Amino acid sequence: MGILVFPGTNSEDETLRACRAVGLEAQLVHWNADLREVRAFAAYVLPGGFAYEDRVRAGAIAAHDRLMTVVRERAAEGTLVLGICNGAQILLESGLAPGLDGDPRPQAGFARNAPGGRFRSTHVYVKLAVPPSRCALTAGLASDAVVPAWASHGEGRLAASPEALERMAREGHVAFVYCDATGATTPHAIPNGSALGAAAIVNREGNVLAIMPHPERDGWTFMHHDASRERARGDAAAMLAPSGGTVLFAGLAQALG
Repeated sequence: MGILVFPGTNSEDETLRACRAVGLEAQLVHWNADLREVRAFAAYVLPGGFAYEDRVRAGAIAAHDRLMTVVRERAAEGTLVLGICNGAQILLESGLAPGLDGDPRPQAGFARNAPGGRFRSTHVYVKLAVPPSRCALTAGLASDAVVPAWASHGEGRLAASPEALERMAREGHVAFVYCDATGATTPHAIPNGSALGAAAIVNREGNVLAIMPHPERDGWTFMHHDASRERARGDAAAMLAPSGGTVLFAGLAQALG
C-alpha cells in the first residue's frame, strides 16, 4: 500500500504507523516516484498536511500532481483510496469524491472554516452516517460507530451547490458526520460549519473515502480524551495499544483481505 507524499505533506509518518499497526504493508511514496511502481500498489492513502502550501485552495494544486493521474486510473478500477485532511481536500478537488453520476469534475469542496475562516485544532468525534457496507473501508464497523479524531484544518467546511448537497445526502455520500462522545449530532459538535455536518465523503462506488479529521492522531490509548486513558495508567501495553481512530485503518486492512 502506498502513502503518497506531496511537497508540504506533514502527517505521513503518523499515517504510516497507523497502517502498520493493523498489519498493513505500507510505504511512503514521494511525488517524484516512478509511476510504474506507483501503479503496483493495492491501495493508496493521502495523508494530511499542506500540499504545495495550499496555494489557490487546499488540495487544488496537488489534485493535478502526476501521482493523482495514477490514483484516478486505479480508483476507476476499484482500488481503495483513503484521503485524510489535506488528502480529503485533494480527493474532492480531483473529483474522486463524491463523483455524482460518475462525473470526474469537482462537485464539492472544503471551504474556509466558519465562523471566521480560522484554522482550528480540536478533538472531535465522528459517527458513521451510512450503512457500514456502503463504503469498503467501513464495512467492518458497527452501525452508527463513533470514532475519535482530531480536526486540524483551516478549510474543512463542506461546500457545494444546494442541488449537489441534496443529492449527497439522499444518495449516501456523507459517510461520517460530526457528533459528541455519545454519538449525538448537534450543531455544537461541528467544528467548522460543514454543510450537512459532514466529516467524510464517499464516492458512488464506495472505494474512495475522504475524511477531514485525523483518526491517526487519536489511534492509541495514550492519545484518548476519555476515561480509557486514565484506566490504562501504569499499564504500558494498554497505553500503547492501537485503538480509537485505528479502527478506520483496520477497516482498510479488512477490505484488502
